[in-house]
Amino acid sequence: QVQLVESGGGLVQAGGSLRLSCAASGRTFNSYAMGWFRQAPGKEREFVAAIVWIGGNTDYLDSVKGRFTISRDYVMNTVSLQMNSLKPEDTAVYYCAATKPQVKNLRLGATYDYWGQGTQVTVSP
Repeated sequence: QVQLVESGGGLVQAGGSLRLSCAASGRTFNSYAMGWFRQAPGKEREFVAAIVWIGGNTDYLDSVKGRFTISRDYVMNTVSLQMNSLKPEDTAVYYCAATKPQVKNLRLGATYDYWGQGTQVTVSP
Protein backbone atom coordinates (compact mmCIF):
# COMPACT_ATOMS: atom_id res chain seq x y z
CA GLN A 1 0.00 0.00 0.00
CA VAL A 2 1.25 3.50 -0.84
CA GLN A 3 -0.11 6.73 0.61
CA LEU A 4 0.58 10.04 -1.15
CA VAL A 5 0.24 13.55 0.26
CA GLU A 6 0.83 16.66 -1.89
CA SER A 7 1.87 20.09 -0.65
CA GLY A 8 3.20 23.35 -2.01
CA GLY A 9 0.27 24.70 -3.98
CA GLY A 10 -0.86 28.28 -3.76
CA LEU A 11 -1.51 31.54 -5.55
CA VAL A 12 1.19 33.06 -7.72
CA GLN A 13 1.37 35.71 -10.41
CA ALA A 14 2.08 34.81 -14.00
CA GLY A 15 5.79 34.31 -14.52
CA GLY A 16 6.28 33.14 -10.96
CA SER A 17 7.33 29.78 -9.57
CA LEU A 18 5.99 27.11 -7.25
CA ARG A 19 7.39 23.82 -6.07
CA LEU A 20 5.00 20.98 -5.40
CA SER A 21 6.02 18.05 -3.24
CA CYS A 22 4.49 14.62 -2.81
CA ALA A 23 5.37 12.65 0.29
CA ALA A 24 4.94 8.93 0.00
CA SER A 25 4.68 6.24 2.63
CA GLY A 26 4.80 2.54 2.04
CA ARG A 27 7.74 0.22 1.89
CA THR A 28 7.56 -0.34 -1.88
CA PHE A 29 7.44 3.32 -2.90
CA ASN A 30 10.93 3.43 -4.32
CA SER A 31 10.08 0.86 -6.97
CA TYR A 32 7.12 2.83 -8.31
CA ALA A 33 6.98 5.20 -11.24
CA MET A 34 5.56 8.57 -10.24
CA GLY A 35 3.47 11.05 -12.14
CA TRP A 36 1.88 14.46 -11.78
CA PHE A 37 -1.52 15.19 -13.25
CA ARG A 38 -3.74 18.24 -13.14
CA GLN A 39 -7.40 19.03 -13.54
CA ALA A 40 -8.78 22.48 -14.24
CA PRO A 41 -12.45 23.38 -13.63
CA GLY A 42 -14.65 21.98 -16.36
CA LYS A 43 -11.78 20.09 -17.97
CA GLU A 44 -10.61 16.53 -17.93
CA ARG A 45 -7.60 15.46 -15.92
CA GLU A 46 -4.41 15.68 -17.93
CA PHE A 47 -0.92 14.28 -17.65
CA VAL A 48 1.79 16.75 -16.66
CA ALA A 49 4.99 14.85 -15.94
CA ALA A 50 6.32 11.43 -14.93
CA ILE A 51 9.54 9.89 -13.69
CA VAL A 52 10.51 6.24 -13.70
CA TRP A 53 12.35 4.45 -10.92
CA ILE A 54 15.13 2.81 -12.90
CA GLY A 55 17.27 5.37 -14.68
CA GLY A 56 15.17 8.35 -13.65
CA ASN A 57 13.89 9.00 -17.16
CA THR A 58 11.28 11.72 -17.34
CA ASP A 59 8.40 12.67 -19.62
CA TYR A 60 6.49 15.94 -19.87
CA LEU A 61 3.38 17.40 -21.38
CA ASP A 62 4.52 19.49 -24.33
CA SER A 63 3.12 22.71 -22.91
CA VAL A 64 5.21 22.45 -19.74
CA LYS A 65 8.50 21.31 -21.26
CA GLY A 66 11.29 23.69 -20.35
CA ARG A 67 9.21 25.19 -17.53
CA PHE A 68 8.48 22.24 -15.21
CA THR A 69 10.93 19.73 -13.76
CA ILE A 70 9.99 16.50 -12.03
CA SER A 71 12.44 14.91 -9.61
CA ARG A 72 12.46 12.36 -6.84
CA ASP A 73 14.38 11.88 -3.61
CA TYR A 74 14.88 8.20 -2.93
CA VAL A 75 16.01 8.79 0.63
CA MET A 76 13.17 11.10 1.66
CA ASN A 77 10.53 9.20 -0.36
CA THR A 78 9.34 12.34 -2.10
CA VAL A 79 8.68 13.43 -5.66
CA SER A 80 8.67 17.10 -6.57
CA LEU A 81 7.46 19.25 -9.41
CA GLN A 82 9.33 22.52 -9.84
CA MET A 83 7.14 24.88 -11.85
CA ASN A 84 8.70 28.00 -13.35
CA SER A 85 7.37 30.67 -15.68
CA LEU A 86 3.86 29.81 -14.63
CA LYS A 87 0.95 30.85 -16.84
CA PRO A 88 -2.73 31.36 -16.02
CA GLU A 89 -3.52 28.24 -18.03
CA ASP A 90 -1.50 26.21 -15.52
CA THR A 91 -4.22 26.88 -12.94
CA ALA A 92 -5.59 23.54 -11.74
CA VAL A 93 -5.65 21.04 -8.93
CA TYR A 94 -2.43 19.07 -9.16
CA TYR A 95 -2.27 15.41 -8.15
CA CYS A 96 0.64 13.08 -7.70
CA ALA A 97 0.21 9.42 -8.48
CA ALA A 98 2.15 6.18 -8.24
CA THR A 99 2.16 3.12 -10.42
CA LYS A 100 4.06 -0.13 -10.66
CA PRO A 101 7.47 0.02 -12.38
CA GLN A 102 6.45 -2.26 -15.26
CA VAL A 103 3.73 0.11 -16.49
CA LYS A 104 4.63 1.45 -19.93
CA ASN A 105 2.16 4.26 -20.58
CA LEU A 106 2.83 6.74 -17.81
CA ARG A 107 0.72 9.39 -19.53
CA LEU A 108 -2.46 7.43 -18.90
CA GLY A 109 -4.07 8.17 -15.56
CA ALA A 110 -5.98 4.90 -15.49
CA THR A 111 -2.71 2.99 -15.16
CA TYR A 112 -1.89 4.57 -11.80
CA ASP A 113 -2.73 2.69 -8.64
CA TYR A 114 -2.42 5.39 -5.98
CA TRP A 115 -3.35 9.07 -5.92
CA GLY A 116 -2.89 11.95 -3.56
CA GLN A 117 -5.67 14.29 -2.49
CA GLY A 118 -4.53 17.13 -4.72
CA THR A 119 -3.20 20.64 -4.17
CA GLN A 120 -4.56 23.81 -5.76
CA VAL A 121 -2.34 25.93 -7.98
CA THR A 122 -3.73 29.28 -9.06
CA VAL A 123 -1.84 31.56 -11.43
CA SER A 124 -3.14 35.12 -11.73
CA PRO A 125 -2.62 37.17 -14.92
